[in-house]
Amino acid sequence: MKYLNQAEAAQVDEDLMVTPGFTLDQLMELAGLSVAAAVAKHYPDRRRVLCVCGPGNNGGDGIVAARHLWQFGFAPTVVYPKRPNRPIFVNLAAQMEMMGIPLLDALPDDLDANFDVLLDAVFGFSFSGAVRTPFDTILPALRDSSLPVVSVDIPSGWHVEEGPSGADALQPNVLISLTAPKLCAKAFRGEAHYLGGRFVPTCIAEKFGFVQPPFPGVEQVVQLTM
Repeated sequence: MKYLNQAEAAQVDEDLMVTPGFTLDQLMELAGLSVAAAVAKHYPDRRRVLCVCGPGNNGGDGIVAARHLWQFGFAPTVVYPKRPNRPIFVNLAAQMEMMGIPLLDALPDDLDANFDVLLDAVFGFSFSGAVRTPFDTILPALRDSSLPVVSVDIPSGWHVEEGPSGADALQPNVLISLTAPKLCAKAFRGEAHYLGGRFVPTCIAEKFGFVQPPFPGVEQVVQLTM
């Protein structure tokens, strides 16, 4: 299994969206479906999922995942403290309201009593530098909770290539890599690592030198051997 560096990860997305190709909306929808499928597969009895979403594409994946989890019979809640004005993100937030999915501006109190799983969809592979407010308090709250944490593509706050920086970094229980694992995934020590992204054309995979393992039946994710 090849692990992508930051430049390769960005280029894969760019190549997928070369016209005529996939739109950002399509990629976000497919990625979010993969995330929801992994959560439902790994935690079928943990129905109250708190989806903590950042302002970028990783956060968009988390919001889409919340919608699919709702369709799967789960009870998601979305924390979305920084909402971009771009139409795609405005529409995603509106869909939460249409579905009756709670959409919060801040992390609620008493996570352990009110939820079963925490979905970390704050930062993706373009993240760099220091974690800024309000996520500088949100990430420690996720880390300090006793609930299992599922990270989308990159555990938030990790360097995409170097992994966690310091002993206080977020350590998710489950990692869901999208299209292909990023280099930081080599530092993942949780209980399960899934791969989503059952939409990558063979020509793209060959260009970047990776091969996705076979997805069983109609599954949207496959668990990777650790």
